[in-house]
Amino acid sequence: MSDTRKAATMADVAQLAGVSPMTVSRAFKADTSVKEATRQRIREAAEQLGYVLDSTAAGLSSRRTGFVAVTIPSINNANFAETVSGLTEGLKAAGLQILLGYTGYDTAEEERLVEQFLRRRPEAVVVTGGAHTGRCRRLLANAGVPVIETWDLPAEPLDAVVGFSNAEAAKLMVAHFVSEGYRKIGFIGGDTARDTRGLDRRRGFVEALRERGLDDRRILAYGTPPIAMHEGASAIGELLRLWPGTEAVMCVSDLSAFGALSACQRAGLAVPQGIALAGFGAYDIAEHANPAITTIDVGARAIGLNTAEAVVALLSGEGAEAKARRITITPRLIARASSLRPT
Repeated sequence: MSDTRKAATMADVAQLAGVSPMTVSRAFKADTSVKEATRQRIREAAEQLGYVLDSTAAGLSSRRTGFVAVTIPSINNANFAETVSGLTEGLKAAGLQILLGYTGYDTAEEERLVEQFLRRRPEAVVVTGGAHTGRCRRLLANAGVPVIETWDLPAEPLDAVVGFSNAEAAKLMVAHFVSEGYRKIGFIGGDTARDTRGLDRRRGFVEALRERGLDDRRILAYGTPPIAMHEGASAIGELLRLWPGTEAVMCVSDLSAFGALSACQRAGLAVPQGIALAGFGAYDIAEHANPAITTIDVGARAIGLNTAEAVVALLSGEGAEAKARRITITPRLIARASSLRPT
C-alpha cells in the first residue's frame, strides 16, 4: 500500500485549469469578478484533483488543527459508540480530539461530511466501512492526511485499515448452527443497498451454507438500516410464513435478534426448542436476554483503540507506520442458550 499522497494544492488546480493561482483563489469567492466559464473550468479541475478549499488557512499560523475527523453510520448503536470511545481514549494522550459526523448509512451524506471536514484540515480522517461514492474516494485519496477505513477489510483500501471480515464473521455463525445439528437456517437483515457490512455478513452466510450443500434461500431483507427490535420482531414472523420449518435464524444485529426473540415468545414459540436464534455485535442486551442470545463479538472498542494507535503512528512517521497500515481484528463467537440444543 502506498504512502499517504500529497494533497492537491491551489497551484495544481491553476496549472490544470490554465490560469494563475490568484485566479483560482478569486474564483472560489462569492463576490468574484472571474467569468463564469473560467470558474466552471476551475471547478472541473478542482473536482478532478479532489481539491478542497482550505477555509482555515487564513487564520492559522500552523498547519496543525488538533482534531481527527470521524464518520459513523449510527449514533444510537452501542458498537459504534464503543469504537468512538476507544478512539477518543487512544487519541487523548497524543493531544488529539475527534470531530464526529453521522452518515445514517448514506454514502452521499458521507461524501458531504468528508468535504466539510477537509475544509477544516483535520490531522487524519477515520471512516466506517470501505464503500464510498467515487467523489468521496477522490477526496479522501487526495486529502494529504492519513485515512483509516474501519469495521471492514476493503479489497481496495484507500490508505490504512482497521477492521475485520464481516463475511468470515457470519461464517462462524453458520458453523456454530451446523455443529448444533441445525440444517434449515435463515438470515434476517436490512436493506443491503445501504448497509454494505450487513450485505457482507449475508454474503458470508450464503457462502457457508452453499459450502455445506444446504438451502440458502431463507434470506429476508426487512427494513432500513440500522434495523432494530421492531424490525426483528416483524421479520421473524414473515420469515417463518415464507419458510415454515426453519430451525435456526441469524439476525444481522443483536437488537433485531432480541426483537425476534420477543416475537417468538409472544407467539408461544420456544427458543431454542422451537427455533434457534442468534445476533451480531455482542450488545449487553444479548447477554441479559432470557434466554441469552448467541452473538459475534467483533471487538468494537478494540477497533477504536487500534485506530487511534494507527493515527498516531502514521502522523509520527516512525517505524510503526508500516504496521499501522493494516490491522486485522479477529471476531469471536459467543455461544449462548438461544442457539444451544437442549440437553
